[in-house]
Amino acid sequence: MLGHGAMSGHSKWATIKRKKGAEDAKRGKMFTKFIREIAVAAKGGGGDPNANPRLRTVIEKARAVNMPQDNIIRAIKRGTGELEGVHYEEHTYEGYGPGGAAVILDVLTDNRNRTLSEVRNLFSKNGGNLGETGCVSWVFKKKGVLHFDKSLGEDQLMEAALDAGAEDIRNEEDTWDILTSPETFETVKKNLAEKKLSPASSELTLDAQNTVKLIGADAERMLRLMEALEDHDDIQNVYSNFDIQKEEMERIMQDKGSSPEK
Repeated sequence: MLGHGAMSGHSKWATIKRKKGAEDAKRGKMFTKFIREIAVAAKGGGGDPNANPRLRTVIEKARAVNMPQDNIIRAIKRGTGELEGVHYEEHTYEGYGPGGAAVILDVLTDNRNRTLSEVRNLFSKNGGNLGETGCVSWVFKKKGVLHFDKSLGEDQLMEAALDAGAEDIRNEEDTWDILTSPETFETVKKNLAEKKLSPASSELTLDAQNTVKLIGADAERMLRLMEALEDHDDIQNVYSNFDIQKEEMERIMQDKGSSPEK
């Protein structure tokens, strides 16, 4: 039976950032990160998106932010060796934010020592600390998430998601989010597409199994840490289990000015 999960603070923060146009301001940085991820995906599983689910998912995300097709093709060729490219290593870092919130980072770097030192510094400057491998990974489960526009009726979507093999549907602020296991992600997406239901975006992500509520100074520091980590060129994805009430989050953003990027 599909249920309704609580909305995570991380989702609310992403929503507020989108509304304030922060994504547009950082499109160049996003392109750079997608180029790295496409190259690594192509290197690991080949340059054909139809035969490489990881590559296909990254390309979909890149297209969703209007990354030009030429950039995508060049990145694939760098990954397959048809064009010369930088060699990136994949790493996962774990740590704690202010108030003990769990943080996991997906990293692609051509210099592990430099990146590790810079990430450790970002944590310590913003009231957190980098931890050992495994220190917070137990808090998260890998999930597929399909984000659907709220213009779709919940009942219609819930019934279709259940038939398609989804695990859960969540009511987020501006989307219905359908959750799947990593193994059924592609199948559920395909089954829904056959019913003319295509998500606005979809991704494989880490879903927090519990949350840490933050207020006041801890909440402010956590948002600063999130911004600093997401802004780092070598960090592809940031996952956290913090929960900051929407009003508190908007107050913090308001105090900082019109944009969270200031």
